[in-house]
Amino acid sequence: MNEVGKNPNMDLSKLASSVLEEYGIEPENISVVQSANIKTVWRIKTKDRELCLKRLKHPLDKALFSVNAQDFIYNHGGNVAGIIRDKEGNLIHSFNDQLFVVYEWLYGRDLSFVNADDLKSALHGLAKFHIASKGYVAPEGAKVSSKLGRWPEQYKSMADKLSSWKEASLGKPASASVNAYLKNVDEMLDICHRAMELLNASKYAELAGENSKSAVLCHQDYGKGNALFTDNGVYVIDLDGVTWDHPGRDLRKIIGKLSENRGAWSLDQIEKILDWYSEINPLSTADRELIYIDLMYPHWFFGLVKNIFKNNKSESPSKIEKTARLETSKVPLLAEKLRDIKSQG
Repeated sequence: MNEVGKNPNMDLSKLASSVLEEYGIEPENISVVQSANIKTVWRIKTKDRELCLKRLKHPLDKALFSVNAQDFIYNHGGNVAGIIRDKEGNLIHSFNDQLFVVYEWLYGRDLSFVNADDLKSALHGLAKFHIASKGYVAPEGAKVSSKLGRWPEQYKSMADKLSSWKEASLGKPASASVNAYLKNVDEMLDICHRAMELLNASKYAELAGENSKSAVLCHQDYGKGNALFTDNGVYVIDLDGVTWDHPGRDLRKIIGKLSENRGAWSLDQIEKILDWYSEINPLSTADRELIYIDLMYPHWFFGLVKNIFKNNKSESPSKIEKTARLETSKVPLLAEKLRDIKSQG
């Protein structure tokens, strides 16, 4: 076996060097920061600066959407890393049928979303990111990612899957995980239908429809590791999954993750999160109502059991039970908050 075969990182370093030649960049040091299947990240040191080289996992049409979005946000004052163009002026460089992007290297620390000061900073950073994304138009050939106007069909699709998995499991020998699912699925479906009714009675079409003025590029995975605290404020990194939607999409995911981690829902915490975000990008009463409705839907139970039925991945019965209890416990809190919002309106 040759030296490259013994050391895959050496192989990756050679690949990075070959790509960087197409940028006119002469590296003094190359180190692999992350390597998982296709997606690979290198830290590049040159004589006068540091850069980040990334091999993308997405095909060109998807990459065109997200990479050009990052360039747009950067040029409109958003806190994202600037992109270095190759010798031909391209944002994305193709080498051996693989796609690469070179970014500025960002210096900072990860934000801890369980720390109140960090969480506030993270929400301010997210709001600025959302604002800077407005007006982006994808280039020709890009596959536009958008969830605008699709919540009703997504809610129905998830509920239908929960029902079909239930029907498929009844009358068959079941594992402990499937039994835990069957024990809780009817209650989860009740919550699904309640959220669907609330959504249909809300201003969803106006706020998150195709022509919504509230529409922003949502990150979809905004959390620790993707929010960097720097001397110039909070920077948002790893924009591979950006999609058009109501800003509540990102906020719902942040709130849900924090609630999962603490094992309980807190209206005070939810209000703080929405208030901190609103200090930069104000949310209307109708926006808040939409976010509370989306929080009502049992996204987290669905995401967990989908692993069993769609991804053939085992999940512990105790985790399914715990998630179901967490979903059930939020309903009276959110229902009361939604009644308060209606009475104010």
